[in-house]
Amino acid sequence: MSSETSTAAYVDSLRPAGSKRSSKRDRIVDVFLRQDGHLTADDLVDLIRKEDQRISRATVYRTLAWMEAAGIARKVDFGEGRFRFEHSYRHPRHFHLICKSCNQQMEFLSSDIEQMIEEVAEARRFAVSQAVVQLYGTCEACTTGQPATTRLASTESLFARDALRIAIATERSGREFYQRASAMTSDARARSIFERLSTDEDDHLDRLEKRYAQLIAEEPDLEAQPQFLFFRGAANGLFSAGVDALRGVTSDKDALMIGIRCERGSHKFFKKYGEKFEDSEGKRIFLEFADEEREHLELLIREYRILTRRDKGKAGATA
Repeated sequence: MSSETSTAAYVDSLRPAGSKRSSKRDRIVDVFLRQDGHLTADDLVDLIRKEDQRISRATVYRTLAWMEAAGIARKVDFGEGRFRFEHSYRHPRHFHLICKSCNQQMEFLSSDIEQMIEEVAEARRFAVSQAVVQLYGTCEACTTGQPATTRLASTESLFARDALRIAIATERSGREFYQRASAMTSDARARSIFERLSTDEDDHLDRLEKRYAQLIAEEPDLEAQPQFLFFRGAANGLFSAGVDALRGVTSDKDALMIGIRCERGSHKFFKKYGEKFEDSEGKRIFLEFADEEREHLELLIREYRILTRRDKGKAGATA
């Protein structure tokens, strides 16, 4: 599918019921979706007039209002006395850091903030249509007096980089968990499952690290860019707590149960946040990883049930 066809399909999916198509509006939407960053209405007017002088300022303003209502555009206020707009196509929902000295806007995403918003809304039985978090202050360059040394990468690139970093950290912690679990497990069948999962983690880790290396090779500046995704505990991997929990475990079934809890939490995490994002490489990474964690979860659950039935059978035979 071409990018043009993909864009058209995206716009059609968000078009309100009963809304008619317009060639001028479609042209404005197409130009808007090709831009990065945050545009004022006048910025968009200037861009449109470079392509079609016949489109009026009023038409651009009406189209911006339509895009905002349709969910194609998000309106943001950086305290400049005028609104700016950013598109949501291939652009995950995020929050902003705004420097009051140089007016630079930096984006970030945090599952912890999103979770807090959801909890507050649920407690108050409030239906949230839009969440805006903006932190005002002074950026590092303005604080130190040193100009920024690297260009700011696109949100999509930063999202993909951080999604891979989180997945890699999770695979490393998962590998450590299954290696420890296999070493302490006395049941041969359960031990073989842990060894198999440890090998799976190695294979997945190798693929993820190659994918990360390819991304950095394509955009070398990405390594020096600021963090975009903030997830509590993600830096150490989502299995790190399970690794610690294994130290006090003597039962094979308990080791399996810790693995089940870790895999269930990992699957839920990657699936939940992958589904929240618009189409992007980061979204694909999260959902692919969620599928792999689901397969591991199902395997551990099956093995736990087998071991439980076997223990019951042994207990019945000696009764």
